[in-house]
Amino acid sequence: MDMKSVRDALQQGIYTVINPFVRLLIRLGFTPNAVTTTGLILNIGVAAIFIWGGEISNRGELGYVGWAGALVLFAGVFDMLDGQVARLGNMKSTFGAMYDSVLDRYSEMIMFMGICYYLISHHYLLSSLFAFIALIGSMMVSYTRARAEGLGVECKGGLMQRPERVVLIGVSAIACGITYYFVGADYKVYVPGIPFHIFETMSVFTLPITVMAVMTNITAYNRLMDSKKAMEQKEMATR
Repeated sequence: MDMKSVRDALQQGIYTVINPFVRLLIRLGFTPNAVTTTGLILNIGVAAIFIWGGEISNRGELGYVGWAGALVLFAGVFDMLDGQVARLGNMKSTFGAMYDSVLDRYSEMIMFMGICYYLISHHYLLSSLFAFIALIGSMMVSYTRARAEGLGVECKGGLMQRPERVVLIGVSAIACGITYYFVGADYKVYVPGIPFHIFETMSVFTLPITVMAVMTNITAYNRLMDSKKAMEQKEMATR
């Protein structure tokens, strides 16, 4: 079974769980655009937690990271709910699809703004750089698909699509908060002969972001190359 099949099966399983809640939202009068807007507001809340944590806490206080991660996952649910509300409520629209895509980009950029602010405030400067690179990669994953599809080529492959990014950030942030609760913020791992530590409590959050920085840009590049091949084949077929 390939990655796409696994992803589709997992997505269908999640839809089975959330569909009763989707039907409740429809009965309450929620539109897909209202659900999308709610997701944006929740991601503003994520950024607010990170910024607040950067302002009032010290480097040894990682509880804010965990709470922000929980809200990341909760906000991520609304990324799936809006599409399901549109499908099950028969409220699909072309503008709704565009509205969803635009607000998803705003949500992601606002979330990363909060993450970068927190990391810079507590002097995790290298990690803040990787967070910014992860933001660039995330935007390019989405842009390469949008641009390719605008030119008539399907472009959906690769890892680190938006659901994977949301889960990775949310789970790693929660794990960081839990690790902090049990071992504290000063836990460090040293290797004999190396004058600096190779791992600390905050690494539970920052290492996955570093992986994301690499993988998102690889995904964007692969999509660009796949689109190039598809466009060349399309051009050859029309000659």
